Formats: sequence, structure tokens, C-alpha cells
Amino acid sequence: MEKEVLVWPFGKKNPRPPYKGDEDESRPCWKKKSIFFELEYWKFLHVRHCLDVMHIEKNVCDSLLGALLNVPGKTKDGIKACLDLVEMGIRTELAPNLDGPKKTRLPLASWNLTLDEKKSVCGCFYCMKVPQNYSSNVHNLVSMDDLRLNGMKSHDCHVLMQQLLPVALRAVLDKPVRVAVIRLCLFFTEICSKSFEVSKLPKIQSDIVETLCLLEKYFPPSFFDIMVHLTIHLVREIELCGPVFYRWMFPFERYMKVCKGYVRNRARPEGCIAENYIAEEAVEFLAERLLSNKTIGIPKQRSKDCRRTSGAKISSIYGGEFKQAHLCVLQNTEEFSSYFLEHMEYLKATFPTFKKNKKWLKDEQNKTFADWVKKRNSGVYLEADTMVVASARDKNPKVCKLSFYVVVDEIWEMDYTRFMFPLFKCDWAESSKGVKVDDLGFTLVNLNRKGHQKDKFAIATSVHQIFYVQDPIDPMWSVALRGPQRDYDDLVYGEEAGDTPCDHQSCTDRMPSVENGEGEIGYVRAENEGILLNE
Repeated sequence: MEKEVLVWPFGKKNPRPPYKGDEDESRPCWKKKSIFFELEYWKFLHVRHCLDVMHIEKNVCDSLLGALLNVPGKTKDGIKACLDLVEMGIRTELAPNLDGPKKTRLPLASWNLTLDEKKSVCGCFYCMKVPQNYSSNVHNLVSMDDLRLNGMKSHDCHVLMQQLLPVALRAVLDKPVRVAVIRLCLFFTEICSKSFEVSKLPKIQSDIVETLCLLEKYFPPSFFDIMVHLTIHLVREIELCGPVFYRWMFPFERYMKVCKGYVRNRARPEGCIAENYIAEEAVEFLAERLLSNKTIGIPKQRSKDCRRTSGAKISSIYGGEFKQAHLCVLQNTEEFSSYFLEHMEYLKATFPTFKKNKKWLKDEQNKTFADWVKKRNSGVYLEADTMVVASARDKNPKVCKLSFYVVVDEIWEMDYTRFMFPLFKCDWAESSKGVKVDDLGFTLVNLNRKGHQKDKFAIATSVHQIFYVQDPIDPMWSVALRGPQRDYDDLVYGEEAGDTPCDHQSCTDRMPSVENGEGEIGYVRAENEGILLNE
């Protein structure tokens, strides 16, 4: 095949022979031959073209939203695509009605959203509230009048494909189509991870092949352009070139924004960029080498003069809330770990009849440890080891790791004179009836069912930030999504062109299986709607 490619004629001086039909095998299928093929080592390279995941993900997201929302100019589905299906003799149910007395109407295909579903999806995006520096304001991207998303940048498409789009599609489309779209979104989440096991790459490759096969069952052939096809080759490049975040265009695009900010004279942009770059390098060198440590900017160490912020209040706490907060501080201080063991042995010796009742001993320790240790004269999502009991009469609980979901009510700072200890006062969701995982792997939390009233506090270093999106299926429940973790030093001392937080946690705990998407559905939606064409 390689020798045949080398002898094919290319260029304007050697035009391709005329097209004689599908059976004509002598006609080359290529329009252009790259000059790099003249290099001797080019045929030995394993990776001849480095695929940019950022632009592939953005183009796939635009095509997917255009097909689902039927956005004019963005969708690959139209009267020409339907006529092509008729000519090929497939999916005849999608043939347009050209002989009607009124405007031409296309049937609503399996991948199109109805009017109510479009309002549901756009309304879900419109009401989303995300953490700071997570993405741009999703509220401003949605047009409820046109029922579409406008002005999305590359990072906005990245966030939508990683987490937000699977949540918005939970209540729309037929289940097989919905599962296929969610699998495509989870594929981008897996390959964009900063750490993964090499042994799992073959499984990811087989998943994307199955996902594209599922999409081909329901989406039109015009949807599968070169960008959708390139997803097949991304896993191979990860095997050969390493993780995606070393090679994609996010840091380069951000630095281009910095360089564009240097331009003051638009007639000479290159000169402005060069002069400002040299000036900035010189100032940074002098600031690091010659000037004193007392420079202008955010101090590297926390100021010793700890004052409360303008919105903070100083108050004295007594009673049950103070005991809970004080116990939380003691439990998370390393110096008191030995005292907890000593206090447990003290309780077993004092109450020998309850020696084997672990639940009673733990509750009694929580009640009496703070007062006992005084006599010794001793100076938002949470994953923790906790006791699990089968029922209220279970006297032999087991210790295992559980995840707790919470809404932060207040932020406390316990003042112990010599040191300050920050705490979160939380409203915990009930673990048994307030948290569940559906068949697609989404974690749902009912924030109205509150539990763990006797332990309302958590330390800031033990929790992970998440945010909740209202479930489109049941408004009583919310989908828990975990944003990317950012280091404080990166926010304060990082360069202006620092890396964008793009490593998102998966919105589900597993890849939906192909069996979840099985089911016989037609190519036309059951709803009695259609797409009007403006002629």
C-alpha cells in the first residue's frame, strides 16, 4: 500500500481521473500528499500527527449540542441529510414530506429533543451554580428564547462534556440514546485524567469503539465527521506520548492571551510583544535577585496580626454545640490520639459489663472525653472511617470507609489563645435514606433529609469541595459533582499563564454498560412533533 501511495500523482498539474462509480478502484481517494513523506525517516514514525484533544473535544461538543438542540448552522441533520438516507435506502422513516401543502416538515428523529426537553435541558444549564474558577458563568451561555447555548469557549465545552452535559440529559431522550451520549462524555473524562493505570487503556479503547457503534445506531451518518472519528486514535497516542495534559493547547492558548495583552500599538503587534516580554523578564529577575524580601504583593506567610474579616462575628458558644466543636478539634489533633486510647481502656475498666459493646463505648467516649481530658491537665464531602450497624440493636458494629455529603452552614474559628482552629458547621445529609446511586452511577443527595445531628462539625482539611445540581428527574434530589482540586499556592503565586484546572472527577462512579442502553427504539420519536424548514 505504501508503494502505491508513492506513485500516485498529486497536485494541480496532475488532476485526479474522473469519477466512474463505486466500483472504480483505480481512482485515488486522496487529494493531497504531505511533503513530509519525502523525509526518509517519516515512514518509521509511530506518531506522525499529534492530535489536540482540546479542539477535538470542542468540535465534538458543538456537533453533539447542535444535533440534540437542532441549532441552525450547527446541526448535521437537515433536509439534505434526510434525502441522502432515502437515496441510500436506509431509515426510510426519516424521509421528508416534500409534497405537503404547507411548509416542509422533517420527522423528529431519535437524537432530536422535543420542545419540552429542550426547555428542560436549557433550564438545567440556566439554573446551575458552579464554584469559583470552575468555568465561566453557565447562566450567561444559555439563551432561553432560542433554546440554545451561545458563545462557548474551549474550556466551557470541556466542562460540559466532562460533567454538566450528562446531568442535563438525565431526564430526556430514550434510554439507549442517552446511555450512548453519556458514554461518550465519560470517555473524554477518562482520557483527560492526570493519572491513570496503563493496564486500563485497552479497556478504554474497547469502550470508545462500543460507544461509537452505539452512536451509529441512532445518529445520522452525517454526524460522524473526521472529529468524531479521531476519538478512536486518542488512546493510542496516550500509550505512545503519555497523558493528554502535557500536549493539549490549553496552556498555549492562555499564554497567547497574555501576549495579546502586551499589544499597545496594533500596527506593530510583534514589536510590542517582544518589548513587553523583555521588560517583564528584567523586572522579575531584579525582584528575585536584587530587591529585599519585603516586596509589594501577597505575603508568603500568614500575618501574625489575625483579625476577623468584615463579615465575621465574634461570639461565645456554650452547651451542646461547644462540646461538639471542641470534641471535633480533639479528635483531629495528633497529640490527643494516645489519650483517646487511654480513655477507651479507662471506660472498659470502669464499665466491665459494657466491655464488648463497641457502640456504647464509642458513644460514651464522645460524651465524656472532653471533661476527662481536662482533669489530665493536658496542654463538605467527607470520607472517614465510621461505625456501621445493621440495626439499633446491633452491638458489634464494623468500621469501614463511607462518604458523607453536607452543606456548609457556618465557618467557625475556635480561639484557643495560642492557636486558632477552623471548623465547618454542617448540615449533613442522612446516609441511609438521603444518599443513593442510580443505575447509571450518578450520586444523588436529598438535602432535605438531615442526619448526624449529634456531630455537626468537620475540619477543613478532611473535606473535599463539591457542588450540587438539581436533578432534572426529581427536584427533591440533587446530583453531587466534584470539581477539580486546586492548590492555594498555584492560585496566589502561579504565573498568569498557569494551567487551567481541567482534571475533573467523573460525574458517575462507573461507565454505563452496553446492556443499560439495550432496547428496540425506532428512528422516529414517538412524540407527535416535527421540524419545520424555512424555505
